[in-house]
Amino acid sequence: MAEETTTETLRLLVVSRESAVLRPLWSIPESNSWQIETAASAWDAIERVQSGLAPHLLVLDLPRGDGDSLHILRWLRRLRPDLPVIVTCFPEDGSKKKEATRLGAQEVLIRPFNEAELESVIRRHLLLPGNGHSDVVSEDIEQLGADTFFVSASPITQKLRAQAELLAEADVPVLILGESGSGKDTVARLIHKLSVRSGFKFLRVNCTDMPGELLEAELFGSERNSSHPAVLMQGKLEHAEKGTIFLDEIAEMPLGLQARLMQVLQEGTFSRPGSGRTIPVDVHLLAATSANIDRALAEKRLREDLYYRLSAFTVHVPPLRLRKEEITILLQHLMHKLSRHYGLPPREFSPAVLAACRDYAWPDNVKELEAFVKRYLLTGDKGFTLGGEMNQADSMDVQASGWKGVATPVGAHDAQEEQSRPRSLKSLIDSVKGEAEKNAIGTALQKTGWNRKAAARLLQVSYRTLLYKIDQYHMIAPQAGDSPFEETALAVLPAQHKRNGRAS
Repeated sequence: MAEETTTETLRLLVVSRESAVLRPLWSIPESNSWQIETAASAWDAIERVQSGLAPHLLVLDLPRGDGDSLHILRWLRRLRPDLPVIVTCFPEDGSKKKEATRLGAQEVLIRPFNEAELESVIRRHLLLPGNGHSDVVSEDIEQLGADTFFVSASPITQKLRAQAELLAEADVPVLILGESGSGKDTVARLIHKLSVRSGFKFLRVNCTDMPGELLEAELFGSERNSSHPAVLMQGKLEHAEKGTIFLDEIAEMPLGLQARLMQVLQEGTFSRPGSGRTIPVDVHLLAATSANIDRALAEKRLREDLYYRLSAFTVHVPPLRLRKEEITILLQHLMHKLSRHYGLPPREFSPAVLAACRDYAWPDNVKELEAFVKRYLLTGDKGFTLGGEMNQADSMDVQASGWKGVATPVGAHDAQEEQSRPRSLKSLIDSVKGEAEKNAIGTALQKTGWNRKAAARLLQVSYRTLLYKIDQYHMIAPQAGDSPFEETALAVLPAQHKRNGRAS
């Protein structure tokens, strides 16, 4: 298999009508095992991309003065978001470089460019076998959907995948346990994909998103009878027929609904609210929770009979801090995924940042990691140095760029050490969110002349919430005679004022 991968022919599709564009490509040595195909129009290229032998990379040549051809990037982004696209254009069309990047192009080459430059760009985006990155993409990352993927780069997740494969074949109810953000939803989708039900629907219901009555209708549907014909609404148990239904945070489901769920597991039937008719159901039921099971059972938030029925087959999803081998892979994969989504060029992670991320505990797991990558895509790694330490000059740069420090290593619990250490990645994100929130509140108060009820309506929050936030950020109204629209009208209470009392 390894030899076949090494000699795999990589297909390049070139969208161009000019032979001058193709000439450098034909002259690239055949030892690259590249197969060049051409398309005369955008629609022809889209048909090729959707065909069985889709290209590994697309080169889009913009005719002189023609910016309309960029519309193909929008379609390619929908059809194949993972397809690398290189755009070539004339110098007078160089202003379209930013637009092409926003629409999903990985790189834009301005003519004239030489053969070596073109070959280098193609190599970089083709992820050729043997360069150390292709293996990660093909072997360790399993795409489960447009935005969902499963990484099995560590022994613990390889074992988890093998377990998921067995449970997919058994077609039995499964309980998935793990911390919040660790990837329980991803494991559920993996089980579905590996099962014979993968051709049918996968539906997810979060038991914390809605109150009991709405959750009941969401699952079991409803049927209201009146003088008019009955109004029928099917629930997700019916919509997921022959497929998989995933109940997230099952311990938060009301006990009455848990009893009805037991009926589904025992008898394979249920009755829709408002109707006494019994409805057969054929679904693969997966449930998950991040709650402490013993506490949930002791507090009678989870029925014992339901737990024992589900826990006969249990999957434990390990937290990210136990999967350090995957952190680098996740960082790189998320970076390319988010850069394509936002139409921005991906950033490279410096060795110092990678080391800091591997040492960090990631208490919110993959969700926190993705939030960090999203921010890193915008700000870069300014302020990070090798070993996760900063010198004085770096520290000044960090403060100027908004960074407060690097990740806190796992196991650092001593209070004095915590005060002397740089702040954690989570605190960095929280500080940015807090600053944005404070600025939004300040702007709303300025626009409304410090009419707090009007500002609350403008921000679409409750009046009580706005009062709490004003107090939290120590914001005070301008003094009489000051203009409420001046930036200096908002101030932070001095330390003495904060000790004497709260802001009014």
